Amino acid sequence: QVQLVESGGGLVHAGESLRLSCAASGSVFSGNDMGWYRQLPGKRRELVALITSAGRTNYVDSVTVRFTISRDNAENTVYLHLQMNSLKHEDTAVYYCRAPGVPEAQWGQGTQVTVSS
Repeated sequence: QVQLVESGGGLVHAGESLRLSCAASGSVFSGNDMGWYRQLPGKRRELVALITSAGRTNYVDSVTVRFTISRDNAENTVYLHLQMNSLKHEDTAVYYCRAPGVPEAQWGQGTQVTVSS
């Protein structure tokens, strides 16, 4: 069984930091790319950061330099993190983790990040 559980969101002021975590349960995740997505109010879900199984990273322009994605592969679980620094009001969204190559994994509940300006 595969499962994605996000945590770490909250309410912060602009300029502050948050660290999001995701527990991806299932051995299938260790060999797959994984990403953090976000859904802004009234917008479609977008990929903001991706990390390959080999550890290479890629970011959408709006978060480059400010966000850092990382992963820890444990037995049957991948722990995915997103360190978010210098947060801006426009980063307010629900954040989700996902492995694009594992479509059978249902979206988790996400974690709400709210940045007050």
